[in-house]
Amino acid sequence: MKFPLFSSKRLGIDLGTSNSLVWVSGEGVVLSEPSVVAVDSVTGKVVAVGSNAHEMLGRTGTDLVAQRPVREGVVADYLVCQAMLRYFMDKVLGYSRFARPEVMVCVPYGITQVERRAVLEATLSAGAKTAYLIDQPLAAAIGAKLPIDAPYGSMIVDIGGGQVGAAVVSLGGIVGAGSARAGGDKFNEAIIAYIRRIHNLIIGEKMAEELKQKVGSAIAISPKKTWEVKGRDAISGMPKTQTIDSNEVTEAINPVLGAVIACIKGVLEQTPPELSSDIIDRGIVISGGSSQLRNIDRYISSQIGVSAHVAEDPLHCVVYGTGIALENIETWRRFVHQR
Repeated sequence: MKFPLFSSKRLGIDLGTSNSLVWVSGEGVVLSEPSVVAVDSVTGKVVAVGSNAHEMLGRTGTDLVAQRPVREGVVADYLVCQAMLRYFMDKVLGYSRFARPEVMVCVPYGITQVERRAVLEATLSAGAKTAYLIDQPLAAAIGAKLPIDAPYGSMIVDIGGGQVGAAVVSLGGIVGAGSARAGGDKFNEAIIAYIRRIHNLIIGEKMAEELKQKVGSAIAISPKKTWEVKGRDAISGMPKTQTIDSNEVTEAINPVLGAVIACIKGVLEQTPPELSSDIIDRGIVISGGSSQLRNIDRYISSQIGVSAHVAEDPLHCVVYGTGIALENIETWRRFVHQR
């Protein structure tokens, strides 16, 4: 009996705080699922991963815990992250799983060597033959098709679920970069805290996310949009419904937006003057899931004084860039960490 020969595949993984995406060489993006794992707290066994586990968030009993193994862009639980990576690899590779793949994972700029090593080890333990790490802003710049090799500066701001990463790129590399823990999850946390403080209403993470998507805006809009949120009254403990308008959401997330602007300003302050003039001419490109917040380009432009626009496919910039860098590993080797 002859067994089929399996060639080693290449996978690019955007290991996000909220969602993870997987790119496969020759196929493109084949998987996009929430970065959530449900674990039996008694046995420690993984019960569900991805979309199935996400449905359990905030709805589990004491024996079942739905958690995010990646917090603010870094691995918070090594074993659970390893299980999640293994699940993603098994799902996208199928029978080809017998040939261990080369995997490149995107990580936030500026994380420590210990945090980098945790991602590399989790990737190898999940079944990768070789593991590479690439910084989030560089991957986003590659995926957004910025002219990285050109002798002038381009700026990318990637706003994900747990992190915002900003970088100025020129002549094939990063000239200046920075990151802040101010992504989409921080928006949700700010909305939850605001609604509890102003309306004495306790809502969950999923309701805050829905409210942000339906009526959220980085700047006040007229006429205001409204949305009904459901939760628990903080005083009586009874179920309660409250109408929230878009300007309230804008007020709630304003401090988090301020942290995004501080990150961008920090990068621009370390940028050479010649490249600063290029950025004035070319503007700032915004990517990441949280770039879909209404009017965030107008907000950044008004605060920085430079034009800003959202990338063509903001959700997939990072994973596309990770895949392109893996396909051309010799070109990008000096920018990646390998194990």
